Amino acid sequence: MKKFNIRKVLDGLTAVSSSSSSASQTGAGKENDAVPESLQSEHFQLCKTVRHGFPHQPSSMAFDPVQKILAVGTLTGALRLFGRAGVECYCQHESGAGVIQLQFLINEGALVSALADDSIHLWNLRQKIPAILHSLKFNRERITYCHLPFQSKWLYIGTERGNIHIVNVESFTLSGYVIMWNKAIELSTKTHPGPVVHISDNPMDEGKLLIGFECGVVVLWDLKSKKADYRYNYDEAIHSVAWHHEGKQFLCSHSDGTLTTWNIRTPAKPTQIITPHGKQPKDGKKPEPCKPILKVEYKTTRAGDPFMVLSGGLSYDTVGRRACLTVMHGKSTAVLEMDFPIVDFLTLCETPYPNDFQEPYAVVVLLERDLVVIDLGQIGYPIFENPYPLSIHESPVTCCEYFADCPAELIPALYSVGSRQKRQGYSKKDWPISGGNWGQGTESYPEIIITGHADGTIKFWDASALMLQVLYKLKTAKVFERARGKEEKANADIVDEDPFAIQTLCWCPESRMLCVAGVSAHVIVYRFSKQEVATANVQLLEVRMQCELSDVDSPDATGEQTPTQASSVPSSPQDGEPPATDSTQPSAGGNGSNSSADGPRDNIPCLQVRSSPLKQSPGYQVELVVQLVWVSGEPPQQITSLAINSSYGLVVFGNSNGLAVVDYLQKTLLLNLGTSELYSPSEPNQRQPCSPRKARQPSGALCDSNDGPNAAEERCKSPNSVKYKSRRFSKTVANDFARMSRKISSSNDQKPNPDSKDVSFIRSRSSSMTSVDRESREAVCALCFCETFPKKSSDGAPSPCVLVGTTQGSVMLVALSLPPGDDHRLMQPVGISSCGTVARLKGGILTMALLDAAGAVLPASYEPWYDPNASDEEKEKEKSRWRRPASPPSSQEGHDSQFAVLCSEKQAKVLAMPSQTRVHKHNITESSFVLRADVVQMGSGNCIACFCANGHIMTLSLPSLRPLLDVNYLPLTDMRIARTFCFSNLGQALYLTSPTEVQRITYSQETCDNLQEMLSELFTPVETPEAPNKGFFKGLFGGGAQSLDREDLFGETASGKASRSLAQHIPGPGNMEGMKGAASGVVGDLARARVALDERGQKLGELEERTAAMMASAESFSKHAHDMMLKYKDKKWYQL
Repeated sequence: MKKFNIRKVLDGLTAVSSSSSSASQTGAGKENDAVPESLQSEHFQLCKTVRHGFPHQPSSMAFDPVQKILAVGTLTGALRLFGRAGVECYCQHESGAGVIQLQFLINEGALVSALADDSIHLWNLRQKIPAILHSLKFNRERITYCHLPFQSKWLYIGTERGNIHIVNVESFTLSGYVIMWNKAIELSTKTHPGPVVHISDNPMDEGKLLIGFECGVVVLWDLKSKKADYRYNYDEAIHSVAWHHEGKQFLCSHSDGTLTTWNIRTPAKPTQIITPHGKQPKDGKKPEPCKPILKVEYKTTRAGDPFMVLSGGLSYDTVGRRACLTVMHGKSTAVLEMDFPIVDFLTLCETPYPNDFQEPYAVVVLLERDLVVIDLGQIGYPIFENPYPLSIHESPVTCCEYFADCPAELIPALYSVGSRQKRQGYSKKDWPISGGNWGQGTESYPEIIITGHADGTIKFWDASALMLQVLYKLKTAKVFERARGKEEKANADIVDEDPFAIQTLCWCPESRMLCVAGVSAHVIVYRFSKQEVATANVQLLEVRMQCELSDVDSPDATGEQTPTQASSVPSSPQDGEPPATDSTQPSAGGNGSNSSADGPRDNIPCLQVRSSPLKQSPGYQVELVVQLVWVSGEPPQQITSLAINSSYGLVVFGNSNGLAVVDYLQKTLLLNLGTSELYSPSEPNQRQPCSPRKARQPSGALCDSNDGPNAAEERCKSPNSVKYKSRRFSKTVANDFARMSRKISSSNDQKPNPDSKDVSFIRSRSSSMTSVDRESREAVCALCFCETFPKKSSDGAPSPCVLVGTTQGSVMLVALSLPPGDDHRLMQPVGISSCGTVARLKGGILTMALLDAAGAVLPASYEPWYDPNASDEEKEKEKSRWRRPASPPSSQEGHDSQFAVLCSEKQAKVLAMPSQTRVHKHNITESSFVLRADVVQMGSGNCIACFCANGHIMTLSLPSLRPLLDVNYLPLTDMRIARTFCFSNLGQALYLTSPTEVQRITYSQETCDNLQEMLSELFTPVETPEAPNKGFFKGLFGGGAQSLDREDLFGETASGKASRSLAQHIPGPGNMEGMKGAASGVVGDLARARVALDERGQKLGELEERTAAMMASAESFSKHAHDMMLKYKDKKWYQL
């Protein structure tokens, strides 16, 4: 019997509904219905994979010294767990409350978290995706401190009221044993001692509990007798307490910057008071108060002086000084400055037992924006080299791109040049946080993530196998001069801060060409080289892009406007124009064409390219810098789209003013065209030249010799004479969010007529243009190099073209005419002609691609990579190793051989080429809009992947545009997500979930199925170190550690039941595996097994001893019986 598949039925229904919502199919569409599609809905499933980066807003930290796992909690309720390089895990508390404290159940594979909403949770770390087994929510008291003794199942919880409750971590139930604050303090005390700030048991006596109250009172509580043995009073508030491992002394840190040392048997006064950073007066008076010492740890060593590590405590006169960690060892005191405020620190020790010499070897310091590990074993306390990808936020991320299934040679090549950039001076020891095991994933294709940053840096990351490792860092700001003063900085910048920030980037993995656009309206072209070069002058090309305005009437009251033809249409450059020579930027006020003291700025770029020679290290090296200049007091508009093609040697970019095409081989501007002029192209001989940038002249003039300076200024002047200064780059998030909110609110009202003609896009503009009009100006927002048919009736082979998409939903075609052969490429100019509008969609264009007749993606042609600084023989040898992709098939007369895939913010269309007839159409969303869309490859098929502002992630089949996946995943709550969300091939995607973290997701069913194998393991079976030996005399005279049977004290039989209204037990949402672990007790299972083994061994030893004793007794009895028998053998009965 054939198996019934409900998914295929649903696929059929969706296909029917999709086709019914689409327009009627043309003859070409019916002909193309037979294109086979291998992708079905069962090939898609959405799930999170892994999160990289530094935990955002960290609040607490814990370390398992046996498993060597580090846990970090955040103010948003997140948990990040770290092991060896490549082993990391992310968990999230559902409540989202901040994590105030973490406690590992050491070597048990479990973790206790205490949250700001007064709940505690038990996490099972024995599964690859940790789950909560138990939760306990306190109703009447606020949690302030937790303490879990080593190898104990009883958790002490201190509260804001000063009470201490005890929880069984196996069953997560409260004990009836409670330490009330009024019994802990002296009866004569008239004030409340404040919250509990510290709990710890005496290292040598588990029956003695040390309780620290905020007011400065410390109590040594006897658990058995339920009373206070000693009370220690100090005038200053307490922040932390640390024991000496012998249990005879403890140390307190106070709010006035002092450290007090107490002997447990002399509570009257501290044995020592020191102020580590206080100035000691000569007259013996009390030193000046300092800032609070927030935490102190005291660790002993066998062979030398103990270590005292503390944070805070600096003098108040050190205003503006950065946060410091102080390490006191013997007579030396080292003050280690940190780049950010200290959140917490932990001293890593060799033993987990508190009653043994600690032997500290490192200090983990959790900062607000970094994680630092200091080596205590080397002179100078160097830091360890951090293997985690925690430097994503070193400068804020402004853009992100994701490339899956890259060429195999790329990652080794980037790593080889990036390894030379590493800093020196790190500790030579291995990274101490070394727990866990890597996943055993089957998917092993190269993945690369590129991030652009606000300071102009670009980072390449190896993202293969769910890991992340920085490969190479490129600093684009090195190309420009640094502003030295405020006056110089304000000269021509269009942003107040971060003028080098990366706006967008385009990368060709095969040719290794990189093109970068910055917020200061500049474009930089890079080539990859393995050799170091010294560039005498950075090659520069300045472009004057302005909005071409027509003499048109303003719209009337009814909103109707008259379509008008643009008055002047720029063209491609004149034949034989010489290429621009190497040039550097002159000073802004050095000639008459630039701005004067009173006049508007003109012909000035926003940044000044450096004039001194540039030493370029191996890696990406500058090929060309293109800068847009100010036009009659108007700043250049930021670049909104960018594309590069290594096979053609061209860079194309656009903004709200129009489109520009640059030949980076000849260093010339080929086309500078307004957006409105792309709609109705005229004959080339009728166009007026727009004067592309020629060879740099000393005067700095940019206009063509046929047009005088006055004519150029008159043609380019904006109707609005108000000088424009854009907002600070860091504040554009609010502006973009407001703009997207307007788009969402107005999306239902915009109902353009689908049958309207292309001529309606040639709009007139009012005589006054406000900043809102400037923002709503039609901009070029998508570009795509391809080889297709420039005209509807094209015969023969396709030719190089550029697809141009605008924010108003228009798609235009620009044809390229390349010189024949490589020999003529550098001598003859590239011809360019606009071919008019291809299609119109609702909303701005997001992505465009071409498919062949079988539905496979046609990649853009590329030039094989070669080292530009190598010899000619090596270049030819390198080129011969690569093969260019096959050219698309030619079109037979009357038949279409290609599909053009177009996707906008509202809908997707598939056109047959060269006829340009619509084959398929799908309305993606009506109430929202698409933020990111990409044509991606999924195994044997292709699809369109979309991310909408309402949080939906969708995929559409190609070429039929059938919906395959629609999941409400993540509503747009932050513009950061919209800026950084990107799809990649093979079902991968990522976005910046916080300023410091990257979240990777997958929409592939295959990856979801293999996710468990691919994820790393946190818990590994490790034997707990042996307890310290008591020694002969301590064992003889009872001087060793005193154990305590806590079960007898805290169990229900001894202490009774706790109040039900005090806390509520909540079973965890863990799976059956986790519930089984909870039933047996994550802690109790191992503890009972360990005890059972010990008992079994002890009983076996006792049994062996008894057997030996019985055998000896039997032999003795046998001997005595034999002797008795011989003695009385020959005697009569009456002789006995």
